[in-house]
Amino acid sequence: MLLLAIAVQFQATVATQAHPSFDAAYSGRNSMQPGAESATSVVSDLLLSQDLWPGAQVQLEPELSGGRGLSQTLGVAAFPSGEVYRVGEVAPGVHLARVSLQQKAGELTITAGRIAVTDFVDSVPLSNDPHTRFMSWGLWASAAYDYPADTRGYTWGVAADYTRGDWSGRLGAFLEPKTANGLDLEWNVTRARGLVAEGERRFEHGAVRALAFLNTADMGSYDQAVQMSAPDVTATRAQGRTKYGFAASANCDCGGFVRASWNDGANETWAFTEIDRSLAAGFVQPGARWGREQDEAGAGVVISGLSHQHRRYLESGGYGFLIGDGALHYAPEILAEVWYRAALTKEVSFAGHYQPIINPGFNRDRGPIHVFTGMVHVAF
Repeated sequence: MLLLAIAVQFQATVATQAHPSFDAAYSGRNSMQPGAESATSVVSDLLLSQDLWPGAQVQLEPELSGGRGLSQTLGVAAFPSGEVYRVGEVAPGVHLARVSLQQKAGELTITAGRIAVTDFVDSVPLSNDPHTRFMSWGLWASAAYDYPADTRGYTWGVAADYTRGDWSGRLGAFLEPKTANGLDLEWNVTRARGLVAEGERRFEHGAVRALAFLNTADMGSYDQAVQMSAPDVTATRAQGRTKYGFAASANCDCGGFVRASWNDGANETWAFTEIDRSLAAGFVQPGARWGREQDEAGAGVVISGLSHQHRRYLESGGYGFLIGDGALHYAPEILAEVWYRAALTKEVSFAGHYQPIINPGFNRDRGPIHVFTGMVHVAF
């Protein structure tokens, strides 16, 4: 029997980030600008869910987004705002974020449609939503998992989840963008695709999970690019190139979590961010400990690194789609984040974040950068 009740969820987030001026021996076209600056973003989502027949549900989510990130969302690999992603559209516009059909049959759930890959895998409950908790790309996701997505963070695909008791196994196949950081997706899955498999084990007071991925797309080769007089990885793109790697994470009821991820780093970053090795940890504490039931506080740190090939390319003056200072004095990028979210009402909260960034873009010749964020979040 067809059910007519439609479930509705809404959220809106307005975030303003700023950093004071910082030292930089030099800057390139993908550098975060050393002069003081600020940037504001707005993201609003309306999620509509409708049960169709036993075990089936359809979801539709239009999204309004606008504004920009600091320095047009360039210059930091574990970028400090998960609100802006990589779009940089100043004027707010409406687009389709998600539309999917989900079918449950006993212990198996299959979902197909337009989704975010992180809806299904690499989901750490304490750190998977930049609207309310950690904002850095290296803390709310496993940064070295170059997960399939268009510029706005969404793709089309199919995912399966088999859950039995304390164990879950997940498989997914998704479309890749036609070009690195592109908005248009490649529908020819013989040419480009992203595959992932994840296992999860839940315990009484926490959970652990591990995933492996294999992406195929027309990627460029860092090794080939450094042989050029003016290195340009986009000029070396060829069909059939791959990127593979893994991610692992754990969380506990005490409020702590840890993420680790790695990819081979031989070919260019395609969809998420220019990080090939990542280790992140943090904790979230509820405000009940100090008499504020609906408040939360958190602190975390992410240490990011590059493969040897990727590092040589940037040292030679190459540029990716997110980082590149025209030169590189390499060091791991370190970003810490502390935040407090205060509930003003049941539906409205205000959060303040502070993020010191050491060696932004893996470059010890620049920074540190100190990023401050004020954010208003509404949800019902």
